[in-house]
Amino acid sequence: MLPIVDTHQHLWNRSQFSLPWLDGEGMDPLQHDFMMSDYLAAGAGAGIAKTVYMEVDVMPSQRPEEAEFVIGLSRAEDNPMVGAVIGGSPGAQGFRAYIDRFKDNDFIKGVRLVLHVPEAEQGRCLQEAFVRDIQYLGEVGLSFDICIRPGELADAVGLLDQCPGTLFIIDHCGNADPSIVNGSAEHDPANPFSHTREQWQHDMATLGARENAVCKISGIIARAPTGWNADALAPTVEHCLDSFGQDRVVTGGDWPVCNMGASLGEWVAALREIVSGRSERDQAQLFAANAERLYGLA
Repeated sequence: MLPIVDTHQHLWNRSQFSLPWLDGEGMDPLQHDFMMSDYLAAGAGAGIAKTVYMEVDVMPSQRPEEAEFVIGLSRAEDNPMVGAVIGGSPGAQGFRAYIDRFKDNDFIKGVRLVLHVPEAEQGRCLQEAFVRDIQYLGEVGLSFDICIRPGELADAVGLLDQCPGTLFIIDHCGNADPSIVNGSAEHDPANPFSHTREQWQHDMATLGARENAVCKISGIIARAPTGWNADALAPTVEHCLDSFGQDRVVTGGDWPVCNMGASLGEWVAALREIVSGRSERDQAQLFAANAERLYGLA
């Protein structure tokens, strides 16, 4: 079994950090504490060798504390975490001072700001101050994770084109709805997370043509319908792999959010099945080698 670097590991303890988004509609399955011991149990037997923590949208005032917490976990030898992507608000006052505090820490690999929440207006990532701060991330050797509504992927293209020196990680296959991509569901214009198959395919292919873009194969399982199988997810995964190429794709578990559709083990098993027909080298790149190189984990 080829080993996996899980580049999208969440953890949270609600007595330690405040996560306001957990109070939203439909979040009941996630309104629990999810600790490292729970993750280890969820991933048992899945072949996960290393993990990269992904920020969990804590209250902005708690971001430095969250960063220090995961640095401590990454430094410890009793768990698989070897790095972290921390939360931050590009374009906001104090962002660069905050980044400067962590930019030289070997365990901090990048930054993310979730851009699909209701309060994130369309086009925010194209605002001048936002763009300048993303350019700064590239100057100090940090990546930026794009987590945006799928219908707004063209904005991500515009941001990438203004920041050629910054490495971008496209989270969750561009937040695709796998049922729309496989043709079993239709676009719902009333749903801000919906998209057309053609628009998503075009925009992901456009992003894939940018050398500073990497696609994280993750997240889509949380949107999978009841009774899903690997074939239902395959068109989304295959389009991403073909668009970005074998050297610019990484694997993410998105635990515990993946539990909205399946367990971590079920998602990993489905992904292994989907790519089983590809060469062993291509699979090794997707599962671990690309993440090792891009995040400097070796």
